[in-house]
Amino acid sequence: MKLSQFKFKLPQELVALYPHSVVREFTSSDGTKNTFRVTRRDECRLMVLHKVSQRIEMFRKDDKGNAIEGEYLNFRNVLDYFEDGDTFIFNDTKVFPARLYGTKEKTDAKIEVFLLRELNEEMRLWDVLVEPARKIRIGNKLFFDDSGTMVAEVIDNTTSRGRTLRFLYDCPHDEFKRELFALGEAPLPRYVIDNRENHHATADDMDDFQCVFARHEGAVTAPATGLHFSREMMKMMEIIGIHPAFITLHCGLGNFHDIEVEDLTKHKMDSEQMFVNAEACKVVNTAKESGHHVCAVGASVVKATETAVGTDGLLKEYEGWTNKFIFPPYEFGLADSMICNFYHPYSTLLMETAAFGGYDSVMEAYNLAVKNGYKFGCYGDALLILND
Repeated sequence: MKLSQFKFKLPQELVALYPHSVVREFTSSDGTKNTFRVTRRDECRLMVLHKVSQRIEMFRKDDKGNAIEGEYLNFRNVLDYFEDGDTFIFNDTKVFPARLYGTKEKTDAKIEVFLLRELNEEMRLWDVLVEPARKIRIGNKLFFDDSGTMVAEVIDNTTSRGRTLRFLYDCPHDEFKRELFALGEAPLPRYVIDNRENHHATADDMDDFQCVFARHEGAVTAPATGLHFSREMMKMMEIIGIHPAFITLHCGLGNFHDIEVEDLTKHKMDSEQMFVNAEACKVVNTAKESGHHVCAVGASVVKATETAVGTDGLLKEYEGWTNKFIFPPYEFGLADSMICNFYHPYSTLLMETAAFGGYDSVMEAYNLAVKNGYKFGCYGDALLILND
């Protein structure tokens, strides 16, 4: 397929800049009515696409099964489509506070450093991106706190914006990382940061931009679909009998890079580290072999499981890297259903969604989402794709 086939008009006001929240009202003892806003990650809107019948659901139904116009499904309704014995596959990668702000030596010019990954613990070497890149050269020292104790030296150029930093901080490694991360903020995507009034993450974002089941540190962006799951929903799954399986794929920034070729077969994805252990294989394969549904929660899970699935359609243990790029047409080997967010035009995540749900059906779902005011992006609304 061609890049231009994934163009659609996305109004800026439909890009979610904050997680879904609701307004609650209470009356104080003196009779005064007060309101406050509460984050409810599991109460965003939900759309359901039945990919075989090409039917799309957006609204709740009355006792007679008729859609109630204006009463949208919310994310908790996901569980209504599954039953005892089904399995959800989650990505349990953990986001770290990767975005730092500092100054350049001598000039005091303000700089942004985005931590990508640690290259060497002993030498305190990190692979990073810097802004403005034209001002950051080999040999420069960068300062990240007022006391001047957290200092880094630029020792190499890796890409146009990429640098290798050596942090000049002499202490045990655990203490160093604790101090470093204390200076950082949640690594929200640029389309969120650039459009917020103050161009920064808030203190709450470090919790909001983290899945409740996050376990293994290493991601520089969250597996966004997993953000919708609350602890209450995880408990509800347990009561229903829906089994969770956890894989790890450390989400990088590759999905946010512009695609510069019209022919999608010529686009190369960045590699991301992933792990699939024996326990996850056991849970998933037991469900599949017994005829139950296997639902991939998010595009990162689909990428990981399609990397690790065998020719027999079963999940295999895996430890390594993947740069799999999924776009239509693609024959999926493992999951029969998928939950995802609504993504930006030209996004590789949209392309993967279209491969799973069918290009025409997914683009129609996106058309309806725009018309009905669904929210897009990492803090946006959700789409459930079912194989019926």
